[in-house]
Amino acid sequence: MSKIDVFVNDVGPRDGLQNQAVHVSPQDRVTLINALLDAGLPGVEVASFVSPKAVPQMAGADVILSELAEQDQQISVLVPNLKGYELARAAGARIISVVPASSDTMNRKNINMGLEETMAVSCEILRHAKQDGITAQAYIATAVACPYEGYIAPDVIVPLAETLADAGAELLIMADTIGAANPAQIRDLFVALSGSFRPDQMAAHLHDTRALALANVYAALEVGIRRFDSSIGGLGGCPFAPGAAGNLATEDLVAMLHQMGLKTGIDLEKLLATSELAGRLVERAIGGRMKAWLDTNLDKIQAAQ
Repeated sequence: MSKIDVFVNDVGPRDGLQNQAVHVSPQDRVTLINALLDAGLPGVEVASFVSPKAVPQMAGADVILSELAEQDQQISVLVPNLKGYELARAAGARIISVVPASSDTMNRKNINMGLEETMAVSCEILRHAKQDGITAQAYIATAVACPYEGYIAPDVIVPLAETLADAGAELLIMADTIGAANPAQIRDLFVALSGSFRPDQMAAHLHDTRALALANVYAALEVGIRRFDSSIGGLGGCPFAPGAAGNLATEDLVAMLHQMGLKTGIDLEKLLATSELAGRLVERAIGGRMKAWLDTNLDKIQAAQ
C-alpha cells in the first residue's frame, strides 16, 4: 500500500448493519466488504461475534471471516465477551476489538455487566489475544457523553485507557457513541490522553447525530490523530444507546480529507458506488451529507488529488 496520511477504517458491515430493519445475509455482507476493500479502504470492521439472539443481524460472523481469509487489509471483528473471543479466534480472526463503555449504566444496558466487571472481562480478552498472537484493539464507548449519565470527563477516560493498554490493547479508539461531542471536547479528550499515549496509538469513532462529526474530525486532526472510523453511507448507531443516530459517512470523511490534501489511498468514485450498493442491501436511500454535492462535483476533488 502506498503511503497514506490518514487511515480510514470502515465499520459499516458491523456497526452500520447491526441495527438495520433489513437483515443482510453473510454473503451480501461479504460482497459489501469486498467492494469497500476494492475502493481502497485500508481497514474494515466486518463482523461481531455476539449472540445472534441479541443481535440477529450479525449472524454468520465465522462465514464472513472465512470468505475474507485471503485479504491483506486490516480486517477486524468485535468481541463482547470471552466466548465471543474464542469463537473469533477459532474462525481465524487476526484483529479483535473489545468495547467497554465509560459509564456503569451504559455497560449494564449494553452487555448486562457493570463497569468494573466489563473492564475485567475486556482486559482478560486482551491478554488472551496477546498470548495468541492476535492484534488487540480497545474501544471506549461513550467516551465523551453517556445517554444515561451525561458528560464524561477526560480524567475518567484516561485511567480506563491506561488499564486497557496495560492489558495488551495496541490501539485505543475513543467512541462518541451518541454523537454528543463538540470539537472542544474532542480536542480536550485527546490532549488529556496524549500525556500517556502517542497519536498513533489512538483513533476516533464519531457519530453525526448533531452534524458535528466532520468538525470533530478536524479537531482530532489538529492534535495529531490520524486514524478514524466511519461507516459507508452513514449507516449505524448502537442499538443499546438511545440517540445514537448514525455514524460519520465514509464518503463525507474521505471527501473532506481529500479536499484538505490528505491522502487516504481510497478511490472516492468507487466509494460512492459502494454507498449505492449498501443502500440497495438495506433497501433504503442512504448517503452522507455531501451526497448531492459529490454527485455533481466528484471530478473537482479527483483533480485535486
